[in-house]
Order: sequence, then C-alpha cells, then structure tokens
Amino acid sequence: MLRDRFGRSIEYLRLSVTDRCDLRCTYCMPTGFKDFEEPGDWLTFDEIERLLRAFARLGTRRVRLTGGEPLLRRHVTSLATRIAAIEGIDDLSMSTNATQLRRHAQALRLAGVKRLNVSLDSLDQACMRSITGRDSHAQVMDGIMAGKEAGFDPIKINMVAMRGVNDGEIDRMAEFCIKHGFVLRLIEVMPMGQTGRNSAYLDLQPVRARLQQRFDLVPQALELGGGPARYLATRDGRSNIGFITPLSQHFCATCNRVRLSVDGTLYMCLGQEEKFEFRPLLRGGASDAELEAAIREAIELKPQMHEFSARPEKIIRFMSQTGG
Repeated sequence: MLRDRFGRSIEYLRLSVTDRCDLRCTYCMPTGFKDFEEPGDWLTFDEIERLLRAFARLGTRRVRLTGGEPLLRRHVTSLATRIAAIEGIDDLSMSTNATQLRRHAQALRLAGVKRLNVSLDSLDQACMRSITGRDSHAQVMDGIMAGKEAGFDPIKINMVAMRGVNDGEIDRMAEFCIKHGFVLRLIEVMPMGQTGRNSAYLDLQPVRARLQQRFDLVPQALELGGGPARYLATRDGRSNIGFITPLSQHFCATCNRVRLSVDGTLYMCLGQEEKFEFRPLLRGGASDAELEAAIREAIELKPQMHEFSARPEKIIRFMSQTGG
C-alpha cells in the first residue's frame, strides 16, 4: 500500500485523458484559451496502461477518468476496457459534462465504468449558458438520462455553488436529484488560476444546515466512492447530498488521491505545486521496478495540506490543466 509522509493511504488516481473540453465553464478554463497540450505529448493508451499497472501493484484500487472532457478523447471506451481489466483496480469511474454521454453511455457501461460524476451547475438554460459558454442544457440533460437508462448507479451530480450565480438554485437542484435518485454533490469553488479566483465563493456550511432541515436529511456513514464529500441522506435512503468544502472545512487529513495529467505529470495536490513527470521515464526505457520506485518517490512529495485560504494566488494553473 502506498503511504505518504503523513501516514495517509494513497489508493485513488484521477487520470486526465485530455485537457480539451467542449465547454468553457467560468471557474475552470479561460474564455478563448488555446494553449492545449500537443497530442504528441499525451500519454498513449499503452503508456497509461503500463503506468496504471504499476500503480495497481502498489495498492491503487480506484481510478477515475477525467479531463477536460474525457469523452472527447478518441476511443476512450477501449481505454476504459483496458483499465477495468487491470488486476487490483476494482473501481473505475468517470467525470463528464455529459454533452457526449448519449452516444457513449452504453459502451462505457459495457467497458467496465461503474459510476458517473456529471457536472451540472444549473437547471436553468440561460444560467447554464452563462456558466458553460454555450447553450448546452438540453444536450447535458439528455446525456444524464442516457446514463440513467444505461444503468449507472449512482450518478453523482456535481454542482459548483457560486454566490450570486447559481446559489438560488440549490434547493431546486436538490429536489431534482432526490426525484431521480441521483447523488447531489455541492462543491465550493477553488481559487485555482485566475478563473477560480474570479468566481464568487460561497461557504457551504449554512447551505448544509438549511438543506438538512428542509429535506429532513440524516448523516450518511456509508462510503460513496472514496472522494472527499461529506454526505447527508434522505430518510428513505433513496438519495444523498454531499458537500465538498476545501475552504470552509478542508479534508486534507484524509486525502487519498493524486492526479495524473494528460502529459504524464502527476500532481500531488490541487492547492500546491509538487509534481512528478512520468512521460520521460515511460519513453526512456524505464523498467517496471524503476516505475514503481518513481511512484513511491512521487508520493513522498505529497504535501500535508493545501494553502487555498492562506495563499489563494499561489496556483497559476487552472483546473482543466490538472485534471478534475
């Protein structure tokens, strides 16, 4: 089992398969941004599989496919099939904006993807257009329902809550998720890059108290996917509402994950700069033993906690460059 300097078990890898996206969410990627990684610098599927096998031998059990928008990577379902077959990896999931999900939902399910996280910041067409930069509402909603039809369970709806932007819709979003049996996850915006710092932060602690009272929610002790959310559940157990609060109540002490970007850079923390580049090793003839030693060396770089509150200006890279 991989453990960092602070005794945390690191068993969760978030794998970005592309930094491209067909949306431009205001907190994630700057309008007009074109400085994407060149395809020649992307890890190939063979390189990804080899590196993930090394992670799995060291105890990694969970992998989430992310982006950008992962469904923009050609043949990503074949990659999912390869990852799902790796011995030791027993939880393969995907984060998506759902614009392409209608076309891929069934194939992803057959490939071995077990769960979906869908970014949905608003149920209002105009508000969604303002946040995402395009009229994506109908396409996203259709994609979510395609995921439900394909049998994905749970489907987690990720809503980045922003003061004065979509905070008036939180109760409506909760009602929508409860109705359909989805898991709502409310997320505090993180000051990653200028895009994140320009977004209006909303403290979710008062929101949590309000929703708990309105919907008669009870604390949820069950583990739901290994991520950082703290959950409340409806009394009938049909739905859950999670709160991801990196600023108002951080979860650094229990952080169990690292992020691998499309170019093979492993980031240890969203709110710090520590990283390790694996592409040179993969393309330079490194042995399996050398890869495993490099992974252990990289995990030793993982910091104790982020500095989003103390130094919000520190992180220049924005979310889509790191991976979701």
